[in-house]
Amino acid sequence: MSVFEHHEFDQHEQVLFCKDKASGLQAIIAVHNTNLGASLGGCRMWNYTDSGEALTDVLRLSKGMTYKAAMANLKQGGGKAVIIGNPHTDKTPEMMAAMGRFVNSAQGAYITAEDSGISIDDLNKMHEFSEHIAGIHSRYSFHGGHADGNPAPATAYGVFVGLKQSVKYKLGTDLKGLRVAIQGLGHVGYRLAQHLKNEGAELIVTDIYEQQLQRAESEFGAKIVSPEEIIHQDVDVFAPCAMGAVLNERTIPQLKCKVVAGAANNQLAKESHGQMVMDAGILYAPDYVINAGGIIDIYHQNQEDSSAQALKEHLEGIGGTLQEIYKRADAESLPTNQVSNLIAEERFGK
Repeated sequence: MSVFEHHEFDQHEQVLFCKDKASGLQAIIAVHNTNLGASLGGCRMWNYTDSGEALTDVLRLSKGMTYKAAMANLKQGGGKAVIIGNPHTDKTPEMMAAMGRFVNSAQGAYITAEDSGISIDDLNKMHEFSEHIAGIHSRYSFHGGHADGNPAPATAYGVFVGLKQSVKYKLGTDLKGLRVAIQGLGHVGYRLAQHLKNEGAELIVTDIYEQQLQRAESEFGAKIVSPEEIIHQDVDVFAPCAMGAVLNERTIPQLKCKVVAGAANNQLAKESHGQMVMDAGILYAPDYVINAGGIIDIYHQNQEDSSAQALKEHLEGIGGTLQEIYKRADAESLPTNQVSNLIAEERFGK
């Protein structure tokens, strides 16, 4: 089967393959759409079972980046890169140098950034061989603190802004006294919990790491439940901030919330599940809209004429974008994920 018949192929503009014998690099770059600007997306290094699995991942993720960039009002398109290999045992400086040369071969159509298995040091090595590397400059911090290049604070703030807007739209209230269940207390989830606590929300949390749970209990007065129990909590908001596909045929009927708004990617196991969420009377914040703070941050770090204030205002624009989606979804009686896709496609000219 050729790439053109692949079930995840969506009129991608370029799909590039690289096998560098000297360094052992096996990688794929997928450029989905550049109508709004050069494609940007992280480089992921993962121990894929085979090249077919890697191709599926890069095609799917690059398409997702096009939609995310469009809904984040960025002048860029969507792309992605994957490296086949174990990042803990296979990665070498020579491989990262080869990856830099591979990125350069796209001649600016693709700009890469950090993703799973790839560090800032790895990006800096790539940057020695390509200027098309993002996320290595730390110019601005939306909260006025030290700019260290970590996009997690911006992602968490964007999710917080979006969650607050979603609550206002659905419930007509602020966050004080509202019950929020957070699934996952990683770099983004924990920061989201901090924002919510500062607004007076009551937190119910779960995570696979006991240390994070004890910390949330101590610092936020959060109630701890097991990963299996989090979906059953009687709350106002459910915030998935860990695994994908958390909204599916089994879990949606068990939800006891009015709003789903969280940082996790690919929260709907299938696009059709957006209809199930709507039918249950739950407002769903499309994941790639509400969690776009990271790429917004990276975009501004690459703009020499931007500012901390411009970055903050852009992040806060996530709330306005969600309101646009919600109003149109109500007017057209469509699920919010479907409306978000339609708006994105209108913006990038599919």
